[in-house]
Amino acid sequence: MWGREKCNNESFRLVARRIERRNEQFARKEFKELWDHINTKSVYTVKFDTDELIKNAVDEIDKELSVSQVYFAITTGSLEIIKSKQDLQDGTAFTRNPGSHEKALIPTDNSVKYDLIGKIVEETGLTRRTAVSILKGINKEKFAMFTQNPEEFIIKTSRIINEQKATAIVQYIEYTMLEDKYDTSLFTEPSLRGRINENAIPLDKHLYDYLIYDSKTECKFAVELDKDEAVTVYVKLPRSFYINTPVGNYTPDWAIAFRKDDIKHIYFVAETKGSMSTLELRKIEEACIACARRHFEKIGAGLVMFDKVDSYKTLLDKVMR
Repeated sequence: MWGREKCNNESFRLVARRIERRNEQFARKEFKELWDHINTKSVYTVKFDTDELIKNAVDEIDKELSVSQVYFAITTGSLEIIKSKQDLQDGTAFTRNPGSHEKALIPTDNSVKYDLIGKIVEETGLTRRTAVSILKGINKEKFAMFTQNPEEFIIKTSRIINEQKATAIVQYIEYTMLEDKYDTSLFTEPSLRGRINENAIPLDKHLYDYLIYDSKTECKFAVELDKDEAVTVYVKLPRSFYINTPVGNYTPDWAIAFRKDDIKHIYFVAETKGSMSTLELRKIEEACIACARRHFEKIGAGLVMFDKVDSYKTLLDKVMR
């Protein structure tokens, strides 16, 4: 109950604290077995229909791309008595004339050159030939947006392409186990620091004496984990533990070991989400989760289950099947 209250109460005094690993948890046989089942690295191969990707990317760019015009504000006024340098820097010495606020378009600076194809290739990992095909395929009105705001055009176009790429990847990706494994030195990183009652709470079964959480969903999930007798040990995985995917490195949230006599799936790797709706997850994030599922299917030998959950109850429903 203490932990549940701390997830929601923001009125306590904040205290910065170094997070320490619990050596007794680290030495547990259950943690060693859990780690042995999930620490194998993998490599992926993926083949997808490039023509289909080009078509889907063009259709989505034509439908969704919107680039803002770049304006600068014009405000007229007068300088009063300058009392300090600070008054000048923060603008308090400047008296604005009523109704003087205007907007004006910033003219395109033709002296700044952008390698549009190169930037799209860099952001998406596609070949120059594929990037050119996509850009040539979009309608002229959309392509003209590049001159309005080149940087925003590149960022948004690349995001749309990556989302379509992510959708295609999930259907065709395959993982192969490597002999290389992650070492337990990942859990001795010295940089773990949290603020008690803001993003850190004390727990008993976690690998560390405090959990640094990113959201209330994570906090509540950990409190439920901690009080369940079926749970032996668990850890919020460090960012240095990750799965390679074609849309970026992905780190699941949790690794959990249950008591063998109580639960069907003893080893579980979880991603906690506030909503279980696929529509509310970005396509790239959903692709990462799908890739992680394939990864653990390959390396887990049927003993490791991976899934996304929105509560501890959802997790129990999955491990009891």
